[in-house]
Formats: sequence, structure tokens, C-alpha cells
Amino acid sequence: MAKDEKRPEGVGGAVLVSEAEGRMRKAVDRVVHELASIRSGRAVPALLDRIEAEYYGTPTPVKQMATISSPDARTLLITPYDRTALSAIEKAIQKSDLGINPGNDGQNLRLVFPPPTEERRRELVKIAKREAEEGKVVVRNVRRDENDRVKALEKKGELTQDQSKALQDQLQKLTDRTTADIDRLVAAKEAEILEI
Repeated sequence: MAKDEKRPEGVGGAVLVSEAEGRMRKAVDRVVHELASIRSGRAVPALLDRIEAEYYGTPTPVKQMATISSPDARTLLITPYDRTALSAIEKAIQKSDLGINPGNDGQNLRLVFPPPTEERRRELVKIAKREAEEGKVVVRNVRRDENDRVKALEKKGELTQDQSKALQDQLQKLTDRTTADIDRLVAAKEAEILEI
């Protein structure tokens, strides 16, 4: 019987915490992806991740249609694999929220990013913080869901009160570590945005 009492906290509890950690890691990965797509004055290929162009009647991500390189800190060079897609990519970029008009030399598109104004930088910092807060909300929701599962297991008698408390403490520590990771990510992005 003592062996069965340890099982939920040992094996089942570890699985529960591991599942929570995986879900929280996905939230952090989403924040990383969203922060990478925020324009900070530097030209990075991730800025084009959300842009899709019509290619033979199908919306296709630009990154699947072309090679995207950054010859310098303020320029992106887009070289389509199929030259017939050049105008479609150009139109998609013009319609996007980048606010950049690409230069077209017939073979490549060149995007030159001017440094953002101080007002725009502050706006970008707000966007970054909003993305981070959304990530933290997801993390806290995962904690809440897992705590509910733990309490349900305790109510069914599959966990003792001490085991339940220990698992809830583990989940809280995991939540604290994960939100600290998100805070570090947004602080780094804020420094990058405000850097002149």
C-alpha cells in the first residue's frame, strides 16, 4: 500500500509536472517567435515570417519562396527561387505592416529599414511587453489547470494532502522560473529596441 501511495507523486506527479513544463515551454517559444518578428531597427529575416504571397493561387510564406539574407544591419535581400514570384512577394511586402517599400532590381528585392523614431521605439517596447504578458498569462493558466488536476486527484484519494501540496509547490516554482525566462527575453528585446 505504501508503494501505491508514492506512485502518484513519484511517477504520476512527475508526469504531471513534466506535461506542465512542456506546455509552459511552448508558451515561451511562442513569445520568442513573436518577439523576433518585432522590428527593432535591425534587419532580421524573422521579420518576414508572417508574410505570405500568392504563389500559383496559394498563399505561401515568403521564407518558403525565397532566400532571405541580411547583407548589413539595416538591409534584407530577398532572392526568389522562382523569378516569376518576385512581383507577388513585392506586393505582399507592400501590403504588410512592415511599412517598407521594397526595391526591385528584377532579380532581387531589397528592403532597407530606416532606424525607428523614438516614439516608434516606445510603441515597439509596448508591443513586446504585451506579447510577454500574453505568454505569462498562458503560463499561469497552465499552472491553474495543473493545480486543478492535482486537487482532483487529492479529492479522489489518489494523492495525499502532503503529496498534493508538494506538487502544487513544484508547479509554482516551475511557473516562477518560466515567467522569469519571459521577463529576461522581453528585457533583452527592450534593450535591443531602445539601442541607438
